Amino acid sequence: MFRFAHPDFLYALLVVPVLIGLFYYSLLQKSKRLKQIGDKNLLAALMPEASHWRPRVKFYLLLTAIVLSIFMMAGPQFGTKLQKVKRNGIEMVIAVDVSNSMLAEDLSPSRMQRAKQLLSRLIDQAQNDKVALLVFAGDAYVQMPMTTDVSSAKMFLNSINPGMVPIQGTSIGAAIRMAMGLFTPDVETGKSIIVITDGENHEDDAVAQAKLALESGVMVNVMGVGTPQGSPIPIEGTQSFRRDRQGNVVVTKLNEEMCQEIAVAGGGIYVRADNSVTAVKSLIDELDKLNKTEMDGMIYSEYNEQYAVIGWIVFVLLLLEVLLTERKNPLFKNIKLF
Repeated sequence: MFRFAHPDFLYALLVVPVLIGLFYYSLLQKSKRLKQIGDKNLLAALMPEASHWRPRVKFYLLLTAIVLSIFMMAGPQFGTKLQKVKRNGIEMVIAVDVSNSMLAEDLSPSRMQRAKQLLSRLIDQAQNDKVALLVFAGDAYVQMPMTTDVSSAKMFLNSINPGMVPIQGTSIGAAIRMAMGLFTPDVETGKSIIVITDGENHEDDAVAQAKLALESGVMVNVMGVGTPQGSPIPIEGTQSFRRDRQGNVVVTKLNEEMCQEIAVAGGGIYVRADNSVTAVKSLIDELDKLNKTEMDGMIYSEYNEQYAVIGWIVFVLLLLEVLLTERKNPLFKNIKLF
């Protein structure tokens, strides 16, 4: 398993586009000054040692060294030893609605992004639990089977988007039905399905599926995402909104009544996602009521540092940058690498 020991250093990569912009701005200013002096071809004849490509190559050598140095400071590591651990926890399946209505922006920055932020905090609190992840719209698809590797759950969570499911719609019942197949046969362990949706269920009887889940010993909790007032659905990459067949702008609203019915039928609670962590705290308190049992898991217990390899590459790049002059060397005038 690969990881960064200090991932916060990666924010320094934001300086890279700034450096590229400044470099090309300086080239543009230099070109303007040369045009003021005289004709480009004439100046080239007067300065035979001047090189067009060498300054660019030197810059990109230096830029690459900077980028690799940032990665080196972030502490790249590879896991080398798996260790079996025992934990006391529960099993949970997180089912995320990825229908187009989740792109609505009545929650900042959008329903989808806000849901992912809250789920990330929920997963952070599930270090001792087993977690599975699925997405649904008109149909449901498993993204990650039941595992104790909660880090992988966060990785899969970050990649979720409405383009993942080819069939649009909102089939909450199908999501609950598929989630039931992801639990282990252990009857002692507390189990819960957490459905994250705006509640616009159009496909099946989600309430009946929630009742069946509860009868099988699985609690169904629901996190509603959106507002009752609703919001239009933006079309990605444009300034337009989705419209119905009559040309009217579609306004999607949080169906709290449906969400509450599903939660009641599933023996769980309904919480509404907002700009605080209240919803996550309420879910955690409810999950804490479930029976925790001892379960085995595998984690990486030893990591090898990989910064030394990157350090040597940086050293070679900087050495090349120093040795490469901006002007052509008359001793090597017949060699035209650039």
